[in-house]
Amino acid sequence: MTTPVFTRTDPVLGEFSVRPVDPAADTPLLHRWVTDPKAVFWLMQDCDPAAVEKEFRRIAADPHHDAFLGLHNGAPAFLMERYDPAHRELVGSHAAQPGDVGMHFLTAPTDTPVHGFTRAVITTVMEMLFADPDTRRVVVEPDTRNTAVHALNKAVGFEVVRTLSLPAKDAYLSVCTRDQFLATRGAC
Repeated sequence: MTTPVFTRTDPVLGEFSVRPVDPAADTPLLHRWVTDPKAVFWLMQDCDPAAVEKEFRRIAADPHHDAFLGLHNGAPAFLMERYDPAHRELVGSHAAQPGDVGMHFLTAPTDTPVHGFTRAVITTVMEMLFADPDTRRVVVEPDTRNTAVHALNKAVGFEVVRTLSLPAKDAYLSVCTRDQFLATRGAC
């Protein structure tokens, strides 16, 4: 088991930790998550386990992209990706600034949703990203149809900059500075 690289305790929901994805070991779990109907915006609905493993091996080998498995009280509960928007995902669509970090996240499908859980996940992701003193802004590009994530992004401080036409989707380019995030946490 890979050691967590970040841990946060939520006052209501308990411990959230993040560790690097192990493509070989985590593929069965990640395949279930990214092919679930609720993960339609991850654009992996038709992938078989071999394709999922190949994608996470590609990410693991990429110096500008990382994938992390999130745990809630020790159990796998979410997926997070961190990328450098100057080199991946938004090249040619976004003029990356020093300190920009791109992010994607996905909560695991569940039959027993917990109130506030996804907000705790995105808060954990943002705290992890801003724990790096070099991170000045977090940049995201959610599908324009993903209304649930737009509300979560706004709740943690993201502002929509503009709409982008990317190869696989129309997206809202959104950014969140450290100060914007801290203001939502009451710590500014």
